[in-house]
Amino acid sequence: MSHPRASTSALHSKAHASRVERGGFDLRVELEDFDVPRGSRGRPHPRRSTLSDRAIHPETWLTLPIVRCRPDRLLLACLLALVACSEESTPTLETAETAAIDSRLGPIRPRGLWVLCEGSQRVLEHPERIDELIAFASAIGATDLFVQVYRGGQAWFDSSYATAAPYQRIRDTLGTDSLRELVQRAHRSEMRVHAWVNVLSLASHREAKILSAIGRGAVLVDRRGRSILDYPNLEVPEPDRNYYRMGTPAVWLDPAAPGVAEYLAATFAELMVRYPELDGLHLDYIRYPDALPFAPGSRFGVGLDFGYGEPSRARFRAETGLDAPIGDNLANANRWDEWRREKMNELVIALRAAARSAQPDAPQSEQPLLSAAVGAYAERVYLSEAQDWKRWIDDGLLEFAVPMAYTLDDRMFRYMVEGFASGPRSNRIWVGQGTWLFAKRPEGALEQLETARLAGARGEVFFSYDSIADAPALRDALVAQFGESADEP
Repeated sequence: MSHPRASTSALHSKAHASRVERGGFDLRVELEDFDVPRGSRGRPHPRRSTLSDRAIHPETWLTLPIVRCRPDRLLLACLLALVACSEESTPTLETAETAAIDSRLGPIRPRGLWVLCEGSQRVLEHPERIDELIAFASAIGATDLFVQVYRGGQAWFDSSYATAAPYQRIRDTLGTDSLRELVQRAHRSEMRVHAWVNVLSLASHREAKILSAIGRGAVLVDRRGRSILDYPNLEVPEPDRNYYRMGTPAVWLDPAAPGVAEYLAATFAELMVRYPELDGLHLDYIRYPDALPFAPGSRFGVGLDFGYGEPSRARFRAETGLDAPIGDNLANANRWDEWRREKMNELVIALRAAARSAQPDAPQSEQPLLSAAVGAYAERVYLSEAQDWKRWIDDGLLEFAVPMAYTLDDRMFRYMVEGFASGPRSNRIWVGQGTWLFAKRPEGALEQLETARLAGARGEVFFSYDSIADAPALRDALVAQFGESADEP
């Protein structure tokens, strides 16, 4: 089915100069006339129903103007004022509104695929493989594609804030914008496309643009005062390495460091402005690092946790009047843990506004969806990683969350999905299923799929398309399960 664009009425801004000074970096911008087609998200979509108009409180909307820093490139000004994520300032979804969001996603059970940017298939770098992706997704009844476009501070889209070398290589070599092409083809097959972004992890990219703009203070510091930038091979230094490991070794950004949230919001607002046809923004790595073994916050003084950089501790002191705990000092630990969760919540608020920056005044039913891949053990990530994703749902910041229930333990999987499928958030949770674990035993993936269905889970997302494409038996089993063939585009 085609998705015609609606009228091309535009937003205009008068040219003027502005200077932004936020969090230790300056951005000189000059606003120029810039057209954003209105109604580009208002196309017919058979998998969607209309959501009644409902807006987040105005103070939580952060509108980013379109700017030009050089004649040949359009930028977004980092004019973001983060809003404290308090009960007074953040709305809470009522039952009717939850039902409206569920109605918007349509009656069909959602089924998604995570599509890696640097996996085995590299679909964005090989657009000739897009048809194969769409064919397989159609064969398994997929409704949503989560296409990774930002990883390690690098962009597979036209970006001035991130390192756009991957995008530029595609453009120079093939003369095409493969992300735009993928979205168009997915829409013709009645699928939504969400831009999947790794928010706080820069992988091993120590030269990311955000670090050049803000400096070392943007990177997390551990409880012992050591920057992750100084970790050997991004792993915990000796002698602590005898006791602790990084769950995901990477250069991790500090969401509480001044300037970080603003820069990230500008990065993803630029993405959504330049690609208004996207159906959503999908957040990943929206948490503090998972050091192993897990520490239940800072209050016990055990384990390894992060966020102790001087800029963040100074900000904590300025906002609370208290000193942050560091080293063996446990004073104010509970307030410190709560404050770090607040900063993460404020980042999500900023990213929600970024997702809607292309058309901030459009009706709710035409706005892109915001979702996140989150930890399956909600209480653990709440304590250890400052990820309060249940609150993000309750406060209306996410349209849905995808807890990553990756396990070979079928009983544990059942316990998890039964929890997801019960309670007031059940229609806002899709189960993230680790299908890659069953490459040599495809029936295990099908058994977990059935377990989730019987538990009443709203939908599922498979990780990942690339791993399924690499395992023909698994691929064929999934296609057979849904009674279709993915052999032909």
